[in-house]
Amino acid sequence: MRPFFWICFSTLLLCVSCGRSGTDPAPISEPPPAEIAVAPQIGGGEDWPFSGGDVESTYFSRLEQINRKNVSELGLAWEFPLHTNRGQEATPIVIDGLMVTSSTAGRVFALNAVTGELIWRFDPVVDMQVNRTVCCDMVNRGVAVANGRVFVGALDGVLYALDLKSGNVLWQADTAEGSSRGINITGAPEVAGDVVIIGNGGAEYDVRGFVTAYDVATGEERWRFYTVPRNPADGPQENPELEAALSTWDTDSRWDIGLGGTVWDAIQYDPAFNAVYIGTGNGGPYHRAKRSPSGGDNLYLSSIVALDPATGRVKWHYQETPGDSWDYTATAPMTLTMLEIDGAETPVLLHAPKNGFLYLIDRRDGKVIDAHSLVYQNWASGIHMETGRPILTPENTDYSQEPKIVFPATTGASNWHPFSYNPQTGLYYGAVLDMGNLLMTTPGEKPFREKAINSDASIMFGADLPVLISTLPPFLQEMVKALPEWSRVEEVPAKSELRAVDPVSGETVWSAPYGGWQDRSGVLSTAGGLVFAGNVGGVFTVYDAANGDVLASIDTGSSIMAAPMTYKVDGVQYVAVMAGWGGGGWPYVPRYGAAYERRNDGRILVFRLGGGETPKPGLLPPLAPAPEAPKSLFADASEDMIAKGRALFYGNCAICHSNQHRSISPDLRRMDPSTHEMFNDILLEGLLVENGMPAWGDLLPPEDADAIHAFLLAEQRRIRERELKLQEEGLPLDQPSAALLSNF
Repeated sequence: MRPFFWICFSTLLLCVSCGRSGTDPAPISEPPPAEIAVAPQIGGGEDWPFSGGDVESTYFSRLEQINRKNVSELGLAWEFPLHTNRGQEATPIVIDGLMVTSSTAGRVFALNAVTGELIWRFDPVVDMQVNRTVCCDMVNRGVAVANGRVFVGALDGVLYALDLKSGNVLWQADTAEGSSRGINITGAPEVAGDVVIIGNGGAEYDVRGFVTAYDVATGEERWRFYTVPRNPADGPQENPELEAALSTWDTDSRWDIGLGGTVWDAIQYDPAFNAVYIGTGNGGPYHRAKRSPSGGDNLYLSSIVALDPATGRVKWHYQETPGDSWDYTATAPMTLTMLEIDGAETPVLLHAPKNGFLYLIDRRDGKVIDAHSLVYQNWASGIHMETGRPILTPENTDYSQEPKIVFPATTGASNWHPFSYNPQTGLYYGAVLDMGNLLMTTPGEKPFREKAINSDASIMFGADLPVLISTLPPFLQEMVKALPEWSRVEEVPAKSELRAVDPVSGETVWSAPYGGWQDRSGVLSTAGGLVFAGNVGGVFTVYDAANGDVLASIDTGSSIMAAPMTYKVDGVQYVAVMAGWGGGGWPYVPRYGAAYERRNDGRILVFRLGGGETPKPGLLPPLAPAPEAPKSLFADASEDMIAKGRALFYGNCAICHSNQHRSISPDLRRMDPSTHEMFNDILLEGLLVENGMPAWGDLLPPEDADAIHAFLLAEQRRIRERELKLQEEGLPLDQPSAALLSNF
């Protein structure tokens, strides 16, 4: 089934700048040294002590035991079951033969890196009510290890410091500090000297973004930096940089919603310049006209901000998408390196965010050295290199008054999947998605909803738009087909590729196709001349780093999204990757995904030369028609009641319940009689909150719950009738059909 994603966020040119993007509003530290401190060796060695392999996050390894000549001998050394069917996005760390990694909701595992034997395990006690405000699965993108401690953020916003040897909790800090807002953590912490820094998610909900630094040894809070201003009526801003940023916002901005800017990933320490770079997220509501009606750059949304790790004060900033209205977060992982620019070795930050550009930013002052288009874009026609600002094209992409097809899509040309920079080839390897989407906003102002989606936008992804435009009202179909981008959507709905890009010229040296627009993964490159990447179909592939030739492939039967890593113990090189479908759009399993055919068993897979076969998870049972719905429940519900329930479902529930075949969340069109009997206890009272199903009784009154239930019963009766007919005709039950979703 090809799902159709219609995102209905129910409560989803004036440019005033706070100095030029990339300048320092108030220098607070010593200027960079004349001679730049460069790491003596780039990439991971026998150990892999950082998620990205080295402090620069190159995702490159100096190991070359596994190379072009022998990689065809790669086989499984060991696997470790994670006992979850949710997404796996972390890259393990290995130090002195000990592998440490994180999984669902912030669980941590420490394993013997040679045998896979469990040394210790940490399970945080998580308030699963947090799932009300987690858009994109219960994933966790990794741990940080320093000073004999393992740092991990749990899903409900608690940061833990664990003893590396035992896993015992040394300290914990509630980063939300009792906030009633929808704060969560899915990203990895970053250690910068004697502090550990963590951000949070929730921009689509009701969160004002921030990062917090805690003392590595004690857990004491050192400083907090908010990424957007607060309501000036509440008093002065927390620091002078936010006072300056306030001029880039309308005084009548939606302060009640928090305004977003969450740092849900992409925190990078740079010891060469004693700076911590954070990538900030989108605003809420999505469209600037809703968020900041008179316009403005809206600092520090969609920006790279360099902070002093000792004080949390701003050193410099560069706003990649001023006044962002398209969910173009700047939260993609960053890579630090030295590149020859105009004949001089230059310290560069490489960044490929959602907005479709590959940026080369000078780490000394935040100025843009160059910016290359990775995909087709129509939100901007380029970057003005003197100012560093994008050349905006609001005539193509301002959807505040009428629908627009915007490129790239809100899924991003790039997203959280790490790129790899190989200093030997000089190439930057990563997953790139070329796709647009239809964007619309609702008229009027939506009321604020606590711990609920407040983005106020509707989205239909380009991959499904040509097929599903017929589901729109006729007048809207005409408007969309009249847009100048419609022909492009028809010709190339979407293209997802692994690319090798020259970061200096922007040229794509080689590319390899992924299975579909939902198919992307992190990347590892090595001194053995290899590039490793998995795919959603479950194939772990090894490419020639120079030309992209496929040198080896292993069908694991498990969807792979995370970046692989490699290490060496007792003279043997291993390659490891975490496997399991999930993340953004987690309940919508693509037909080409391994999780559509087999159990979505989360696993750590570790390979070595001369290893064995990789066992695959068991096949899923054959599809069966939906069970009969109880005849006594809402059998005579009115059309108005069902329509109301439909709107409530897609505004609140469909973000997790896709109601699709093979979804890894319950299909509510297939509830058994006992579940129907307990429906209100589950939905309103939280009967299954410990299983991950939060309570909604504070937001939905009983009459709304009844309307949702009536809609689902009507759907169950409709789908059962349809599937019984398909069964009788000998046709597959998972015929292509439209599906609605409230987020991705």
